[in-house]
Amino acid sequence: MNKRNIHSFVMRFLEAYDCQILEKTPASVTVKLSPDADREMTGRPYYWSFIERTGAAAETMTYKFVIDPEQMKLETKPKSGNLTAVQSPPSTGYGPPGTGVTGAPGPGAPAGSAPDSILGRYFGFVPTTIAARVPQDDVTFGSRRLDQIFGIVRERGRFIHLFEEPFPTGATFHASLVYNTWLCVNYKVELLCDRKRTEIHSLAIQLGTGEIREHFHKGMLTKSLSPKLPANSHILPDTISIPKAINALEMTLERKVSTYDHRWADEANARHRSEIDRVESYYNGLLLAAEPDKRDEIEIQCRNRLEEIDWQHKPRIAVSIINGGLFHLNASRMPTRN
Repeated sequence: MNKRNIHSFVMRFLEAYDCQILEKTPASVTVKLSPDADREMTGRPYYWSFIERTGAAAETMTYKFVIDPEQMKLETKPKSGNLTAVQSPPSTGYGPPGTGVTGAPGPGAPAGSAPDSILGRYFGFVPTTIAARVPQDDVTFGSRRLDQIFGIVRERGRFIHLFEEPFPTGATFHASLVYNTWLCVNYKVELLCDRKRTEIHSLAIQLGTGEIREHFHKGMLTKSLSPKLPANSHILPDTISIPKAINALEMTLERKVSTYDHRWADEANARHRSEIDRVESYYNGLLLAAEPDKRDEIEIQCRNRLEEIDWQHKPRIAVSIINGGLFHLNASRMPTRN
């Protein structure tokens, strides 16, 4: 994941959470977080609990996310030759000698002199406004902040509910639109042993007819989708419940995986058996030569090592759900088969 990918991903994340972009450069972006983003990213549960209890207006935080630290250093580095000498203001006699502190004038001072101030008398310039410090975080691959954003996206984006837009923006359409509902689940299939192969399967089932299609996610990439139901449209009723639909998708995936060439598992079993024989031979030799009081410890070591070998070498297939969603698609423009 390069810097351009990270920049695009972070901007899409901020826009999806309705954050206010205050400043944007090629190296960084400064944003005022939306309430939802502030809850997710700042770790201020007590503050938000107070807001909920009192009903007070929330004040969200402002952050500066640095996407390219090297470029950021070049942008903030002062240019040589532009520095000017700063001379101390002349002393008025009210502060310590040689400090140039302009304290308050005493009695009989000329009109227009600075008002009397204890802080001004002893410390010189006293700011009348407080400049808020904007927290700054690096958002680079492997950074804590980017990992946090990945976690939020994984958690909040595991399930979506979208409608196909019926016509281009600005066009008029008066006929009633009919939508079919598709349940899509993206599965990750891992063939595991001392080697590993990972596959992604995007399966979808129509909740009205039970039709199942593969590579569904690829077909959705070319469609214009919206989270809002378009006007003058209705959705056909479902005849299949969500649990039954998920079960049908899982059975389809199981049948597909069962047709694979599983010689990889036979080869992995052979390597597994060879590794077990080698470890057992080694520890059996230790047990024969060990003192009686040391045998229990050696047996425990042998058992732990065999468990590690099982985990590393024993062939298995692991299936997990990445994400899923309900897609309401125009019945007159069904997704093409792949």
